[in-house]
Amino acid sequence: MTTPPVVTAPAAVAPSVAPPAAAPPAAAGGGTTSGTLPAFVGMGLQSAQDAAQKAGFYLLTSHDALGRSRSQVIDRNWKVCTQTPAPGRRDTSTRIDMGAVKLEEQCPAQDQGAGGPTKAGATMPDFKGKAVSVVYDSLDKATSISPKDATAQNRIIIVQSNWQVCAQDPAPGTALSGQPVTVKAVKFGESCP
Repeated sequence: MTTPPVVTAPAAVAPSVAPPAAAPPAAAGGGTTSGTLPAFVGMGLQSAQDAAQKAGFYLLTSHDALGRSRSQVIDRNWKVCTQTPAPGRRDTSTRIDMGAVKLEEQCPAQDQGAGGPTKAGATMPDFKGKAVSVVYDSLDKATSISPKDATAQNRIIIVQSNWQVCAQDPAPGTALSGQPVTVKAVKFGESCP
């Protein structure tokens, strides 16, 4: 009788976890701390975040300055177009928000993403020219949304932030009563038919 070989499972490997960012230094006596907030416009987003933390500011957020509801997943691929608040002497507990675009894009004349998408009220907003992702972010989560390629190519819309709305049903101003919404869109950089 032969003994079956002993098989051992490989040791479990813990997932890689980045060390937490250093906590802001506590102010002496429990008061607030102030610092000089640098200018970040024109910097890469990751470099701007690093500079903010070096200056003592840790409450950092960013958003898509083109208003397309894209997340800044890899910060090194984005550049800063706007910052709120402006550079200067600030309490280090101030929340710093940076409007950014991808490196290959131009900054818009006005930040179109500050404050995030506006939630739809009782009537259908006008989504023409906006990203399909904005439609999803603006309408109630229970709303059925059907995005369609506005061209004859019948392409599937997968990355919603890469597509801009050409037409919509129901029309802007229509009362919203739970009806399904259809949008026809083309990729950014293409013309609506």
